[in-house]
Amino acid sequence: MIKDETNNLFHYEIDDMYTERVAYFSMEFAIDQSLKIYSGGLGFLSGSHMRSAFDLKQPVIGIGLLWSFGYYDQVRNEDRSLGALYSRKFYYFLEDPGITVSVNINGRQVYVKVLILPGKVFGTAPVLLLTTDIPENDFLSRTITHKLYDGNEETRVAQEIVLGIGGVRALEALDQKIDIYHMNEGHALPMVFELFSKYENIDELREHVVFTTHTPEAAGNEEHNVHFLAQMGFFSGHSLKYVQDKIDYHDDNFSLTAGALKTSKLSNAVSQIHKGVANQMWDTITGRCDIIGITNAQNHRYWADKPLVRAMVEHEDYEVIARKKHLKKLLFEEVADQTGKKFSPEVLTIVWARRFAEYKRPGLLKYDLERFDKFLKNTTYPVQVIWAGKPYPGDAGAMNMFNQLIELSHKYKNMAVLIGYELKLSKKLKQGSDIWLNTPRITREASGTSGMTASMNGSLHFSVNDGWHPEFVKEGVNAFSIETADPSMSLPEQDLHDYLAMMDKLENVILPMYYDDVNKWVEIMQFAMNESMRQFDSSRMVHQYYKFMYKYKK
Repeated sequence: MIKDETNNLFHYEIDDMYTERVAYFSMEFAIDQSLKIYSGGLGFLSGSHMRSAFDLKQPVIGIGLLWSFGYYDQVRNEDRSLGALYSRKFYYFLEDPGITVSVNINGRQVYVKVLILPGKVFGTAPVLLLTTDIPENDFLSRTITHKLYDGNEETRVAQEIVLGIGGVRALEALDQKIDIYHMNEGHALPMVFELFSKYENIDELREHVVFTTHTPEAAGNEEHNVHFLAQMGFFSGHSLKYVQDKIDYHDDNFSLTAGALKTSKLSNAVSQIHKGVANQMWDTITGRCDIIGITNAQNHRYWADKPLVRAMVEHEDYEVIARKKHLKKLLFEEVADQTGKKFSPEVLTIVWARRFAEYKRPGLLKYDLERFDKFLKNTTYPVQVIWAGKPYPGDAGAMNMFNQLIELSHKYKNMAVLIGYELKLSKKLKQGSDIWLNTPRITREASGTSGMTASMNGSLHFSVNDGWHPEFVKEGVNAFSIETADPSMSLPEQDLHDYLAMMDKLENVILPMYYDDVNKWVEIMQFAMNESMRQFDSSRMVHQYYKFMYKYKK
């Protein structure tokens, strides 16, 4: 170990295996239930990254935004449908170093206050959180860091300027020497234009920048008019001619992902399947960096139930069964509290829980309502089904899907739709479920990390062969697969094919095994827990970032 003498941000000695000092920029971090600055998978990944950076004693600093009103709080309307509530959050465990920097946004000077989440608070690498919601700013400027993923285009770009340019200036104000700037998605791209003042040569700049691309979905690959971005200050005061000369952006429609690929020395996709998808998707971008595959992972120290893991390690099948039933009871207390329904720990429980989006097909299980009715009323092999997740409040289609499930749940005592899908509920669902159902359309799920943490808790992953699943699954040994449609099929054909394959596996394989062969079921649970913690703990991921990206020389 070596002691970090350059600053007092780290509360731990740095392992001398990790020499490069890294600033990790992310729009969201899911670190603790009490710190509501995240929406979903991107934040869950960033949170695990910070935990594992601490576990391995890496010199990593997180850079994020302090969202005054979080993402949003899920509430129920009078008819029990989903509502969105924004309430101001306060965090007294953050430290104030007394530092404020400024950025130029749309011709206005905006002040950005720097707050520090010390690593010792939650057992993470230190995180700098930036806010414009301070008295020095006018009202409009204060709203920039009010809400994560604000639907207004100007506000969204302003948030990215604060994250990227404000983040670099915050590090400089704190006298941080940074070797590698890591962009988790393209949101922090203004960072590279700020760094042009330090590294005027594009090749020299690239040696210090890496990029993680997370999704093939358009929402995760933002595009804006390049003249609008210049007016907003996205390019840190550089002219469009200067930007054109540096990165040859070609088009008035400026892609943040393409810009990140052009200004990084290396990029990673988040699964091996996604590596192929991303390389094909961005194949026409000239001058882009290579895209390698480093599969996402999650921090088992945070997610895995320790008594369950201990029983698994000691091969105490009875203790595994008993602990799992206890975890189910804890989850079912939440079900009863929210819905007034009493679930049984003896009944196989299926959970579908993640961000609500159309391509993830949250309603696939109810594709055929007549068959769904028979499925829920089966007395030979009974089931319980729980849905949870947060649709983007501006996505009317996703909100409608959520509310349709709530309406349907009123008919069944063994179907529940839960609100409040944040870290605390997510952990309960993963620890208390028997089957973790994952139903995206093929090639659309870049990674899908929720199944990793479910598997760490003996909840068997039942999934379309997309994202991380093909790298993990040994059919009937540690997980189950849905025989997946050919992606060239039409969407209705894909949905029907995958639905029939899913129901056939559920009714003919999974349910009979759970009730008729308990020893086999526990054996699969143990394999799932052991192999998910071995292959998909985020310590593996953050070590690979250092080995393959931060140390990479072209």
